Amino acid sequence: MASDLGALCVVGSINVDVTASVVRLPGAGETVLGGTLRRDAGGKGANQAVAAARLGGRVRMVGAVGDDTDGLGMLQNLTDAGVDASGVWVVDSPTGTALITVDDAGENQIVVCPGANQDVTVDGTEFGAEEAVLVQLEIPLPVVEALAATVPGYLAINAAPAQSLPAALVARADLIIVNETEYALLPELAAASLVAVTYGSAGAALLSAGREIVRVPAPAVRSVSSVGAGDAFCAALTLALHAGWEPERALRAACAVGADAVTHLGAQPPLRSLETYA
Repeated sequence: MASDLGALCVVGSINVDVTASVVRLPGAGETVLGGTLRRDAGGKGANQAVAAARLGGRVRMVGAVGDDTDGLGMLQNLTDAGVDASGVWVVDSPTGTALITVDDAGENQIVVCPGANQDVTVDGTEFGAEEAVLVQLEIPLPVVEALAATVPGYLAINAAPAQSLPAALVARADLIIVNETEYALLPELAAASLVAVTYGSAGAALLSAGREIVRVPAPAVRSVSSVGAGDAFCAALTLALHAGWEPERALRAACAVGADAVTHLGAQPPLRSLETYA
C-alpha cells in the first residue's frame, strides 16, 4: 500500500494552453509554416495541482477562472484529475490563456495573458497546520505575500516567472523552487533556508543558505515537450519533502518525475504514484 503523501493546497494560475508545434522556433519577425495546433489545460498552478493529484497527493486548489467556456472546461479538468476545485472562483475577467510554441527538440516559447489570474485572492481561505501550500508567481505578488502571513504549515514557492522577492517572503518559505536562469536573477535566494535549482537534462540541486547540500542527475529520456516538466517537478518535490522524505531521495524522485513529463505533449502529463519514481 502506498504511503500517505499528505494534503496539499495549490494557490495559483489556471490557463488554457494554445500550443503550436513546429520544426523550429521562429526568430524575431519570422513566420514559420507547417505547425500543428492544440488546446490543453494549463497554468502553472493548475499544472502543479493536477501533477500532485496524479502522484498521489490529496490536493485542493485556490485560483480563478472566467465565466466562459474555457473557465468551465478548466474547472472540469481539475475535478477529473482528482483535485478539489471548490476554492476556484469564477470571475468576470476572461480565463487566462498561454500561447506556446514548441519545436521538434522540445524547446518552447510562451506568452501568458493572465486574465482571471489577476483576480486570485486568498481572502477567507483557511489553511490547515498539516497542509502544505504551493504557490507560483503567475498571480499577483501581494497574494503570495499574504500566504506568508496566513499559512501555518509548510510553504513552498515556485518563484516563476522570476521577480524580486521581499526578504520576509524568502525568510518565511520552507522551500523555494527555481530553474538555473531564475536563480541567477534572484540573488536574494542566497539567504533562503532551502532552494531547489533545476538544470534541465543536467538534473537539480538543493541549496541551504546558498550552500549546495545535494545534487542529482536527471534520467536520460527523449524529450517531446518541456512545457510541463518544471511544474511536475515542483509538485513532486513539495509532496516528498513535506511527507518527510530524505532530501536526496526527494530530489531524485522529483527529477525522475520531471524527466517522465518531458516525454509527453501538454502541460499536464500522465504520471504514476510518486513512490514509483523514488
